[in-house]
Amino acid sequence: MFGRRKFIKTSLLTTSLIVPGRLVTAGMNRVARTAKSVKHKPLILSTWDHGMPANDRAWEVLQSTGNIVDAVEEGVKITEADMSNLSVGLQGLPDREGIVTLDASIMKGDGSCGSVAFVRQIKHPIALARKVMDETPHVFMAGEGARKYAISLGMPVEEEVLSPAAEKDFNKWKETSQYKPIINIENHDTIGMIGMDSNGHLAGACTTSGLAYKMHGRVGDSPIIGAGLYVDDEVGAATATGLGESIIRICGSFLIVELMRQGRSPQEACEEAVRRLIAKNSGIKDIQAGFLAINKEGEYGAYAVHPGFNFAKHYKNGKEMVNSGSKF
Repeated sequence: MFGRRKFIKTSLLTTSLIVPGRLVTAGMNRVARTAKSVKHKPLILSTWDHGMPANDRAWEVLQSTGNIVDAVEEGVKITEADMSNLSVGLQGLPDREGIVTLDASIMKGDGSCGSVAFVRQIKHPIALARKVMDETPHVFMAGEGARKYAISLGMPVEEEVLSPAAEKDFNKWKETSQYKPIINIENHDTIGMIGMDSNGHLAGACTTSGLAYKMHGRVGDSPIIGAGLYVDDEVGAATATGLGESIIRICGSFLIVELMRQGRSPQEACEEAVRRLIAKNSGIKDIQAGFLAINKEGEYGAYAVHPGFNFAKHYKNGKEMVNSGSKF
């Protein structure tokens, strides 16, 4: 239904591994390796195909400034502004009332974090979440209060008009107005980005327009610290994508970081989180969720409920798209 945004994919795709001076084709059927010998510092990972241009920008910022927090913020801004993306930013698919509302969170390894939810008319909710983290005594702001805070900061308020692609899909949905959010076919691919600098400092960012045709007021996992994103310099970082309700029920990203604290590898921790999610959610055939993690050593892992989850990886020697493994 939504092309590259389908969570369940049956065909093998190809991508490219860019190495200075040469281009190497890599099979997209390659699954994230679990070997502990695979370590990278610095390292930037983000969810889905749109993670590649986001990572490009994040890597550029990291190389020029050395600031991993700036890198993840600027990276996901690329996706927030991408008019071809129907699940992130103001151009995303609306709720059942035809209104686009946005969620975002940002966190760094010392525990500092900020998030916003149910925000209207603000182009870059990740920038607003960063302001909440850096300039307020709070962690989480929502709705009209968050919008007014953005205005007080001088952030422009965008006209509340659906993008052409979103309007077309919304009008088609209204023909039946069925509220059956089957996550494997609905357009719902949050971008979650986690990164580590050369000194081992970590940060992450997560932003989305949420589940298509959700009830007005619904908030998913992306802005919830510990669900859609969690970062700890002592251990590692994790982010999530998929049906937010299923991820919130297990505090997925926090769970993964805590499993890594107990000695699990990033891959092992992601796999355990998927097992927990399956155990806590009914109708699992219609639920997709994927997790992405790195530890303080620069090891990484990814895993999903169903096939089709991929992620972008940028590291010192190149960049590539990688398919995660899955339970089913």
